[in-house]
Amino acid sequence: MFRTPFISKNWMASDETPNNSEWIMIGVPFDGTCSFRPGTRFAPEQIRVASRGIETYSPYFNKDLDDISFYDAGELDLPFGNTQRVLDMVYDVTREVLVAGKKYFGIGGEHLVSYPAIKAYYEKYPDLYVVHFDAHTDLRDEYLGEALSHSTVIKKVADLIGFDNLSQVGIRSGESYEFELMKKHNTLVKSAEDFRDILSGIKGRPVFITLDLDVLDPSVLPGTGTPEVGGFSFSELMSYFKVLADSNIVGMDMLELSPFLDTSANSTVAAAKVAREMLCVASR
Repeated sequence: MFRTPFISKNWMASDETPNNSEWIMIGVPFDGTCSFRPGTRFAPEQIRVASRGIETYSPYFNKDLDDISFYDAGELDLPFGNTQRVLDMVYDVTREVLVAGKKYFGIGGEHLVSYPAIKAYYEKYPDLYVVHFDAHTDLRDEYLGEALSHSTVIKKVADLIGFDNLSQVGIRSGESYEFELMKKHNTLVKSAEDFRDILSGIKGRPVFITLDLDVLDPSVLPGTGTPEVGGFSFSELMSYFKVLADSNIVGMDMLELSPFLDTSANSTVAAAKVAREMLCVASR
């Protein structure tokens, strides 16, 4: 209809259709259980905008998004005030992605939305291994009386897949009993070298990456609901990503950006770059 070009609303370098795409990027704008500073519901849209200001090429992996097959499907139209319905919708769309022979890349949104996606993956891959990047343990059984919370998500995942199938990277905050739980099951990764040894032991198994952006130090990414000092630099995070490069990554999500808590928008740009690197490390 129009001859004059328009700027796409999609993530940069997204395929025009999902037909031949390996990855399907889906925005999950939900922050219904955020316990400190809400705002993650605005992240998918803002990350999409920020992606237009960065390059498609990753010098970390010598890959270009133009050569990676992924499709930005946009954002789920989620209801307010109904957490269970939101989780059901995330589960349903993840199953649709898997049935279509594609791979799910969720952009959140708060961390609770990882659980239904991983549940759908576990049903397809009973030997699924989950790698959890985060500042927080997220191993509570309940938070403020709620079993469905961003603070309980990894405990629910561990109860589903088994603690033996979980590694946690970057953790530096949680209740003492949560740290005891990590120690008991040896889920805490202490260095990139240890991470390499762990991944070599599960080589070939399907891996789901769930990444809470507060794994980065607040000096790098202050725009998150529960910032914790002592986190990774961007380069440190990339050192772990490089260890993942030979893994069989079948699904992933990136969560917990609250874009309007950082008026400079640097956090949103950093999140867009993390997403770029995740696509690069996960694509064949």
